[in-house]
Amino acid sequence: MAAPSGRRNGPGAVSLWLVLLLAAVALRLTEAVSEPTTVAFDVRPGGVVHSFTQSVGPGDKYTCVFIYASQGGTNEKWQMSLGTSEDHQHFTCTIWRPQGKSYLYFTQFKAEVRGAEIEYGMAYSKAAFERESDVPLKNEEFEVTKTAGA
Repeated sequence: MAAPSGRRNGPGAVSLWLVLLLAAVALRLTEAVSEPTTVAFDVRPGGVVHSFTQSVGPGDKYTCVFIYASQGGTNEKWQMSLGTSEDHQHFTCTIWRPQGKSYLYFTQFKAEVRGAEIEYGMAYSKAAFERESDVPLKNEEFEVTKTAGA
């Protein structure tokens, strides 16, 4: 799977409460999963490409990288969570804004994994809240490859 490749530019830019989920080899519900590692980072506007990287697993076997450019507003606190299966053969990477709606416009974004191939990836413009459902991005708004979603 590849990371979402935010392809929208200009007025159609992605203004979202973005959630990216990458699962390198899908975890079965019956598998034990280690406690996820969650790290906060600033998403900074200004149209410049930035990135945030985090690793997990024995010897930092798996790495998740979020690469983006955004416009509008001020810095926002986002989080990246990484978890591995108990046997360290599978991992997940989730990137999201815990405070809810983002006021930034993402002119591009990409999530990459290193040390594994992506089996499932999804990007959402809005996450579920109370009685609402997740709102996924349209298929043409992102793509997933073996190592990235963009």
